[in-house]
Amino acid sequence: MTVETAIDVADRKRWYRAGALAALVLGICYVAIIPLYAHVGVPPNGGGEAWFKYLAGKTPFWWTILGLSVFTDFLFVPVALALYLALKGINRNAMLLATAFVGLFVVLDLAITWTHYASILTLYRSYSQAADDASRAGYVAAANYASAMLSCRLEIVYAIMTLSSGILVTGVVMLRGPFSAVTAYLGLATGVLGIASLTGLSAAIIGNALFATAWLFFVGHGLYRLGREPTEPRT
Repeated sequence: MTVETAIDVADRKRWYRAGALAALVLGICYVAIIPLYAHVGVPPNGGGEAWFKYLAGKTPFWWTILGLSVFTDFLFVPVALALYLALKGINRNAMLLATAFVGLFVVLDLAITWTHYASILTLYRSYSQAADDASRAGYVAAANYASAMLSCRLEIVYAIMTLSSGILVTGVVMLRGPFSAVTAYLGLATGVLGIASLTGLSAAIIGNALFATAWLFFVGHGLYRLGREPTEPRT
C-alpha cells in the first residue's frame, strides 16, 4: 500500500466514523421526537386561526421539535457523504443520485418545511401578545400562507419523498455492499413507504418514520464497523 493510498484510506475511515456518529445521533433524536409528536397531536389542516387555537400550551414542545428537526437535517450531510464513500465502488452513479436526493431534502426541509413552522410559531407568539382584535386578525392572515404550504400535498414531497428516494437508492446499492441485508431491506422499506406517503395515509407516513429511524441505527453500526476495520499492510 502506497503512502497516498494509506492516507486516502485513513481519510475514508474518519468519514465513516463521523457518519456513524451522525447516524446514531440522528436515530436518537428521531426517537426523542416521537413522544413530542405524540404529546402535541396531529396539527390542523385548516388556516392560521385553526393553528393558533391548536397551539395553545403547545409552543414549547413545537419549538423543541423544530430545533431537533433542524439539527437532524444537518446531520444527514456527513451520513450521506460517508455512505457515498462506502458504496461508490459498487455503483458510483447510483450513489451520486442518492446523495443528490439527500442534499435536496436537506435544502428543501430547511428552506420550506421548518421555516414555515417557525413562521407560524413566531406569529402565534405575536398573536398572543396583541392588544386588539385588528392586530390579532393580521397575524392570523399572515399565518394562513404558511398553513396552506404545510397542508399542501407538495410538502410531502419536500419533507418525506426526497429523503426516502435517496434512502431507497442507497438500499438497492447496499444489497451488494458491505452493509448487512437487514440494513439494505430497511432502506428499501423506508423508500417504498416514503413514496406511498404521497397518498396521505397516516400508516405510510408513520411507517416511513419508524423504518427510517431503525435504518439510521443500522447504518451507524455499519459505518462504525467499516471505520474500525484494520488497514491492509504495506507492500
